[in-house]
Amino acid sequence: MPETVLVTGGSGYVAGWCIVELLQRGCHVRTTVRSRDKEEAVTAAVATQVDTADRLGFAVADLTADDGWDAAVKGVDHVLHVASPLGGNVDGNADAMIAPARDGALRVLRAACGAGVRRVVMTSAANTASPSSYATEGTTDETLWTDPDDPTLIPYRRSKTLAERAAWDFMAAHDGPTELTTVLPGAVFGPILAPGTTGSVDIVRRMLTGTMRGVPRIGLEIVDVRDLADIHLRAMTSPRAAGERFLATGEFTWMLDMARALREELGEAGRRVSTRQIPDLAVRFAARFLDPSLRDITPALGRRNRHSTAKAHRILEWQPRPARETVVDCGRSLVAHGAV
Repeated sequence: MPETVLVTGGSGYVAGWCIVELLQRGCHVRTTVRSRDKEEAVTAAVATQVDTADRLGFAVADLTADDGWDAAVKGVDHVLHVASPLGGNVDGNADAMIAPARDGALRVLRAACGAGVRRVVMTSAANTASPSSYATEGTTDETLWTDPDDPTLIPYRRSKTLAERAAWDFMAAHDGPTELTTVLPGAVFGPILAPGTTGSVDIVRRMLTGTMRGVPRIGLEIVDVRDLADIHLRAMTSPRAAGERFLATGEFTWMLDMARALREELGEAGRRVSTRQIPDLAVRFAARFLDPSLRDITPALGRRNRHSTAKAHRILEWQPRPARETVVDCGRSLVAHGAV
């Protein structure tokens, strides 16, 4: 019998591609949405890639509430916990992001363990395995944990670290059959399924529309959303993946090189992309006096430290595609969907 997999947060960018990959491999999929009015949009987005037939179902559940999770996991074999709250530090209250991420992960795990789900694969982030100080050089792997008590951490980074730690602590105290694996992606780009599910690719959209009039000296470890969906499924099915963390970062690429790739490959659609490098001093000045939202990116200026994906290659035989291909496919997809 085909396996049934629950994917949390079905309206999200990464979750949508996980659903596509699962359906393409013959699985039945149930996905959570916060309200029934999102079902049609999710179905339409997924249907652009694969026939949903009768193999895609929905459950209403929210990370901030207990209701609905027991019903969501009933009868499923595996869970891909991809959903995570987005947003920032609301009125100085970091808990606005931290509590939903941590408590939401625990709600999913409690329900999954109670239902006897075989394995939960949880999407974390590469910045939960990074030096807290944003070291400018060096390579780290899954053995490193970001210090959540570092006062310089932005709320998103702290929320992902605390949520993953809480998940591992919960599983350490659980003696049932359910297993946990975590996937730690880098910067996620690639094709979109629908204009309303752009996720992290807004950077590319802003480049293409010309609203990003210059690029800061920031490097990203770019992973294609299709490759990220693939590693989730590998982590779900590999016997050796149980109880493991897997970094899922791709090729290190400066934002300037992203801009150049879009200009060179997209023709007329890329004409508004700026390839002007913004000096670090100008970014820091703007963050301090003009645009406080830039403060979150200033620690990353000039940073070159990388994450090793040797473990994912060795255990899961995972190999991401080149970053340039991902960026260009992302741009073409945004144009094709009328998102720019």
